[in-house]
Amino acid sequence: MSNANPFYGRRKSRSNLMMGLCMAASLFGLAWLVMILAALLWNGVSGLSLDVFTQNTPPPGSAGGLLNAIVGSLIMTALGVVIGTPIGILAGTYMAEYGAHGKLSLVVRFINDILLSAPSIVIGLFVYEVMVVRMGHFSGFAGAVALSIIVIPVVVRTTEDMLNLVPNQLREAASALGMPRHLVIRRIAYRAARAGMVTGVLLAIARVSGETAPLLFTALNNQFGGANLNGPMASLPVVIFQFALSPYKDWQQLAWTGALIITLSVLTLSILARVIASRSRQ
Repeated sequence: MSNANPFYGRRKSRSNLMMGLCMAASLFGLAWLVMILAALLWNGVSGLSLDVFTQNTPPPGSAGGLLNAIVGSLIMTALGVVIGTPIGILAGTYMAEYGAHGKLSLVVRFINDILLSAPSIVIGLFVYEVMVVRMGHFSGFAGAVALSIIVIPVVVRTTEDMLNLVPNQLREAASALGMPRHLVIRRIAYRAARAGMVTGVLLAIARVSGETAPLLFTALNNQFGGANLNGPMASLPVVIFQFALSPYKDWQQLAWTGALIITLSVLTLSILARVIASRSRQ
């Protein structure tokens, strides 16, 4: 097409304008991310030491670390993933393999979309009413249940999407050889979608690792060590929230350090998920 065509010049100008606006929007969002990371590194690195990982949270004016908060977060996150992942995989498998167009799948998919966008504080209040009030005390197990409710919709969505990407020819070939339906799903569909499903679990872990609101209503906090799931349990997000609002400089420094630890952990999980996803496409 000739460059003298007025329509060509107009379309090219509009294309360049939209390209410039898209690049500006991307740079704007990236700049905020860089500034947040820079602030975390500037304020958090100075507080990193061996004591952070070996000592419990201290009283004001004393030396200490974040050991009990880190251990509590790891326990509740791990338990939440253990509870939520099988439920999410089974629900996603049903919707992809058995009831793709059934009424039950439509209802489950609708509820799952609501849970994906629901504020975590609402989930925390729900678990508080269902478990904490009836148990009579806060507990690490209630916190794990709240986190598992956040894990479930993420795993459901990724499992269903990954299984839908598996070619039906693979299932038909296995069925033609006389393989039962449940073995077709386990040995064919799951193996083909394994990388994507693992990526979904990693993204769910990254999602819940920084949640504060549901743990405030369920696990609360515990300034002392211990892994008792039947009592209040410390967690890194809650400790960061409480220490950041305090007037004590040493607590504020620990809050910056804890925020840096969570951010680096989430970034590591996100990078690992992308690596797994990219390898699955090769």
